[in-house]
Amino acid sequence: MNTAVLSARSGSFEASAAAEGAAPAAASVPESKPAIRTLSPADRQRAKNRQIALRIVAPLLGFALLLLVWELAAEHSAQFPSPLVTWHSAQKVFAHPFYDNGPNDVGIGWNLLASLQRVAYGFGLAALVGIPLGFAIGRMRFLDRMLSPIISLLRPVSPLAWLPIGLYVFSNAPAAAIYTIFICSIWPMMINTAIGVQRIPADYLNVARVLDLSTWKVFTKILLPSVMPYLMTGVRLSVGTAWLVIVAAEMLTGGTGIGFWLWNEWNSLNLAHILIAILVIGATGMALEGLLMLLARRFSYGDAR
Repeated sequence: MNTAVLSARSGSFEASAAAEGAAPAAASVPESKPAIRTLSPADRQRAKNRQIALRIVAPLLGFALLLLVWELAAEHSAQFPSPLVTWHSAQKVFAHPFYDNGPNDVGIGWNLLASLQRVAYGFGLAALVGIPLGFAIGRMRFLDRMLSPIISLLRPVSPLAWLPIGLYVFSNAPAAAIYTIFICSIWPMMINTAIGVQRIPADYLNVARVLDLSTWKVFTKILLPSVMPYLMTGVRLSVGTAWLVIVAAEMLTGGTGIGFWLWNEWNSLNLAHILIAILVIGATGMALEGLLMLLARRFSYGDAR
């Protein structure tokens, strides 16, 4: 019985010794590295064609689909203008965009500039207040706990709900519109900035303390680069909100502005001009979005995140 046990043990020892002997042999075999495949000229051309399809052909197909749906809607309605009819009306509208025949009869160019000016004022004030306050909320836990319930209460309020308050306080339609833009576009910048500050790695700040960096150095070398992606996201959201708000506010307050121009054309039942106003509003919003995207890429700090 003991002999059987010893023989079994010796067999296991022999197997382990054989495995140990095989291990260096296996390790001595060099690992085969995957060969790097170079792209042929045909492959490069196909990749280039795919990029062109994604960047140019796909958006063009999207616009073509929009025009097709528009044309089908015009065919089923006698009063709804087709894309061709709207194009002819747009040529007349943009032939003299800056005419001025009185307080309520100016070209679409003046109306667009008036709206952009109000957006600039309201958005600028919101940035001056919201971004520093977002930094403070992100850095001070007590301030975060104190203001979070107020932000959660006021942020979901519809933009137009603030307009009567502005009209009562300022007794002036343009000032009320600027106030409405300010109160509605401040939240995205404030919240995104605070989130960016709160997500800064603690090691960054600990290193700053060890190096005894000044407050200005901490802000410019650590806080700002780390928060910039979040801040730019908040700025983009705020500009979009401001542009939405000003159009709706001008439709209610009157005066000069692209929203008032659209509402005035509705009172005249000029559907072609209404569609032109919609396209101008959309194109302006897209242009603002593109400018902010360029600015975000200019000030992006990918390594800081």
